[in-house]
Amino acid sequence: METPANLEVLLDVPVKVTVELGSCQMPMRDVLQLNSGSVVQLDKIADAPVDLYVNQKRIAHGEVVVVEDRLGIKITKVIGGAQP
Repeated sequence: METPANLEVLLDVPVKVTVELGSCQMPMRDVLQLNSGSVVQLDKIADAPVDLYVNQKRIAHGEVVVVEDRLGIKITKVIGGAQP
């Protein structure tokens, strides 16, 4: 697939990619008591899809995978727009 010339200039612009495993709310009292070894329970179950964000905009869902000794994400659904 050929890239239009007017988009070529944007292809090397860095963007921030973030994966959100889950979230929770807790009182500041509990936050201040967190230390090494503390466990924070998130609102998602272990096998639930995670969200992929690009510059704080959710663009996909995926599954957490291990690639060698690092975590990664396997895209399972692209939100809006054309899917590859």
